[in-house]
Amino acid sequence: MPVEPPVKRAVAFFDGQNLFHCAKAAFGYTFPNYDPVALSRAVCAQRGWHLDGVRFYTGVPDATDNAFWSHFWTAKGAQMGREGVTMYTRPLRYRNKQIRLPDGSTHTFLDGDEKGIDVRIALDVIRLAHRQEFDVGILFCRDQDLTEVADEIRLIARDQNRWIKSA
Repeated sequence: MPVEPPVKRAVAFFDGQNLFHCAKAAFGYTFPNYDPVALSRAVCAQRGWHLDGVRFYTGVPDATDNAFWSHFWTAKGAQMGREGVTMYTRPLRYRNKQIRLPDGSTHTFLDGDEKGIDVRIALDVIRLAHRQEFDVGILFCRDQDLTEVADEIRLIARDQNRWIKSA
């Protein structure tokens, strides 16, 4: 049985848009003013883990599609980079969506979707686990697509005969 390390090195992985929508639903926030580093530190301090890294993933609109949010994410990414955060971005992909209104009519609108963020997070968690770069992988994401990552982490732990935790 693998020995639990006395100092647990943690890396936090954030799905930025998922975090925003959760904060919006829970607290009514309409602006992504969260601080991934502070949140990671708070979680690690509460659990007695040593924060070794923060990685942030988000879709970003092209400046020609939405100059405000493109600039916002560029500036926020630069600030997070100065704080030591590794940030990954993907361009948003746009498609028409339809919703049915209460009066029975439909409304069509252009909506931006992230493509590839969950895959990038999963690949990075697995890669860093294989490289033994963390003992605790903290995933800030409620997306069910990443549940298989926890299974893979358990297999890596068994194969390497070491203690690894997904949180």
